[in-house]
Amino acid sequence: MAVPEPLVIETMVVRHLRLALRVPFVTAGGAQVQRDVIIVEAHGPGGEPVGYGEAPVLSEPTYNEETVATAWHVLNDFFVPRVLAARLDHPRAVHRRLARFHGHAMAKAAIEGAVWDLWARLAGLPLSRLLGGPAQRVSAGAVVGLTEDTASLLRRVEAQLARGYRRIKLKIVPGRDVALVQAVRETFGPVALAVDANAAYRLEDLPALQRLDDFGLQMIEQPLPWDDLLGHARVQAQLTTPVCLDESVQTVAHARQALELGSGRMFNLKAGRLGGLTAALAIHELCRARDVPVWCGGLLETGIGRAHNVALAALPGFALPGDLAPPGEYLVEDVVEPALVLDEEGFIPVPQGPGIGVAVRRDRLEACTVRQQVHRA
Repeated sequence: MAVPEPLVIETMVVRHLRLALRVPFVTAGGAQVQRDVIIVEAHGPGGEPVGYGEAPVLSEPTYNEETVATAWHVLNDFFVPRVLAARLDHPRAVHRRLARFHGHAMAKAAIEGAVWDLWARLAGLPLSRLLGGPAQRVSAGAVVGLTEDTASLLRRVEAQLARGYRRIKLKIVPGRDVALVQAVRETFGPVALAVDANAAYRLEDLPALQRLDDFGLQMIEQPLPWDDLLGHARVQAQLTTPVCLDESVQTVAHARQALELGSGRMFNLKAGRLGGLTAALAIHELCRARDVPVWCGGLLETGIGRAHNVALAALPGFALPGDLAPPGEYLVEDVVEPALVLDEEGFIPVPQGPGIGVAVRRDRLEACTVRQQVHRA
């Protein structure tokens, strides 16, 4: 089915959803006990089909500057009206249309994601194929947050390995790092293992980071604050373990600068952090040209956002397992069907239906909606 030009969007709806988490998720930035996200709907001619995008904002501005309140504000007051007033010949036009606005990457990603999904649904093709991703399934890693004690941590790691996950990533903070990694390594042997610091360390903590070199880690993710590319370059120069940048890479320009400085040896690509799929695709191609591995991170998305992530991770440059756990493992109830699942070998099948490949349960969407705002073209 050919996609019409221009792409006609009749209505956009911005929703604030609130969902229950199965267990609190604890990182260096704090604990989450429920999940609030923003969903954007893009309705085609006559109201159908509907494309969906997600802003996986956190409850506090600890990952980036965004929260539910900021995403709600900029989407309804600036982004959606500007996109609806535009002639869109391709989803990439959303990125160009919103370029004048500074920051608010997750809000931008939500609206661009909805348009990408609508575009793919109108074309009758999986989003992964339109993005250029040939993979039929993508490898998944598990994230294990900070726990009250080491015994609890080991039980969680054991459970995730039993599920088949192809990598374990531990959250760490200064003072709760080397001993935790050592315990996991001694208990489970040569499993694929990584750590994520969520910017909790400083240059003076380098000795602790160097001690992690002894454990054969796949990576140390984001050890220093997001805006310290020079500091990351100094840390990477003193480590044999690859530094992976997450929060530090918020634009394509940041990625180029990090590569030139030697600030890390791999990137965690999150479309939400980068302002959408257009920027994520550009960094993916930049890294492929330089033989730099990338992988797809997650932010406790609903099935909508996670399906977008899986489509992105199907691209050929995604060489490492992503943080792609099925939402059913951390949400009491998701909003899509069929549910994304982990197969027995630790892979997530890439949905092959049109768009993001899963159907949104409107009854569940309505039940989880705290508030909504409708915009008509």
